[in-house]
This record gives sequence, C-alpha cells and structure tokens, in this order.
Amino acid sequence: MIREAHVNGIKLVYREEGDPAAPPLLLIHGRTANHNDWNGITQHFAARHHVVVPDLRGHGASDYPGDYPVPDMAEDIAGLLDHLEVGRAAVIGHSLGGMVAYQLAMNHPARVERLVLEDVAPPLPFKDRPPLVEDDSTGFDWRMMHDTERQFLDPDPGWLEGLASITAPTLVISGGSASPFDAAATAARIPGARLVTIEAGHLVHATERRAFLQAVDDFMNDGLTTT
Repeated sequence: MIREAHVNGIKLVYREEGDPAAPPLLLIHGRTANHNDWNGITQHFAARHHVVVPDLRGHGASDYPGDYPVPDMAEDIAGLLDHLEVGRAAVIGHSLGGMVAYQLAMNHPARVERLVLEDVAPPLPFKDRPPLVEDDSTGFDWRMMHDTERQFLDPDPGWLEGLASITAPTLVISGGSASPFDAAATAARIPGARLVTIEAGHLVHATERRAFLQAVDDFMNDGLTTT
C-alpha cells in the first residue's frame, strides 16, 4: 500500500508490505530510482517482516525540496520511523540509499537493528569520474543529482570517521570486479562488518537477485535460534 508521511519538513511517500506487527525492515533505493526498484525483493522479505520502502527526497512521488544533504536524507528516514512509531528497524540501502543508511546508523544508532549496505562507495574523495551531464531522464530532481554528486566526489571527512562508530551488526555487499566502487573499503571501516562479494556489478539485487537474497537472509538469520 502506498502512503505518505510529512517528516523533517517534507512529504515522503512510501510503500508498506507485510504484517505491521512483524519485525520492521526498511529498503532504501539508490540514486534516480524509487520504491519500485525493490519490486520482487519486497515480497520476499514481507513474508517475515513489516517492509517499508520510501521514495527518498528528490525521487519518485516524494517532495523535491531542492536541498539534498545526505545527512538530511537520513533525518527524513528517522522521521519516517517516528511517523510509523517504529523504534528500531533493520535497514538495507543500495548505493546512495546505502549512504543514507549508514548516516542513519551513525547518527541514530539506537534506531538500526541490522544494517545492509549494497555496493556503497566509501566516503573518500573520488577521482577520474566523468562530469555529470543532464539528459531527458525524469522521475527525479536533477538538482538532487548535482547536489549528491558534489558530496560523493568530496565527502565530509567526518563521514569516514563516523563509520567507525556504527554499532549495528553490518553486512556489506560488493558487486565485485564490475562494480565502480570499493565496497571493501567501506566494510573495513565498520567494526565487525561482514563483507560478501557477488560478481554482479553495481545493481546486485537486480542482476543476481537470488544470491543477494541468500546473503541477506543468512545475515538476518545469523545468531537467531528456532524452537
């Protein structure tokens, strides 16, 4: 079901699936995508979780406020958890969504039960990247593209230090040799993080869905007992 919340000064549209009484799980899409990027993934997790899938600000049907600091995007998600009256949730983020997810885990450690970062670039200066050129693509705010690109190329140094403060059990999934990002460098900065490499390129959950779901299920089930 598609719903909307007014949080952190903006409208955030989100999709819900699964039993609201089940353990909550947030899925946060990457740049230029929206909640539909997780189609097929949501149904898998909804069998055991209350799945919440937002459109980030500047994407899909959520507001386009023109201001896109990644930490503010994480505050949007914290506000969404407040709106849902959810104290703690497992969080899965892809690419930009992973940056938002680790900001949430850094700044609101009590809110993140488990953290999955799918092919997320480490918050280090990025060189040799071609300039961003606008085309006729729609469904997102091009101002968001330019604003997040600046943060991606020259991230706040505090973000790298902040990774070391993450306390949630963390799984980092790398897309392997075809990925443009060194996800292993992200994993190395997070205490106790588990690194899994799936040779799929950047869109792991779409290109190698079965392997992605298996890796996440194994991580989510680790340490749990059944009776």
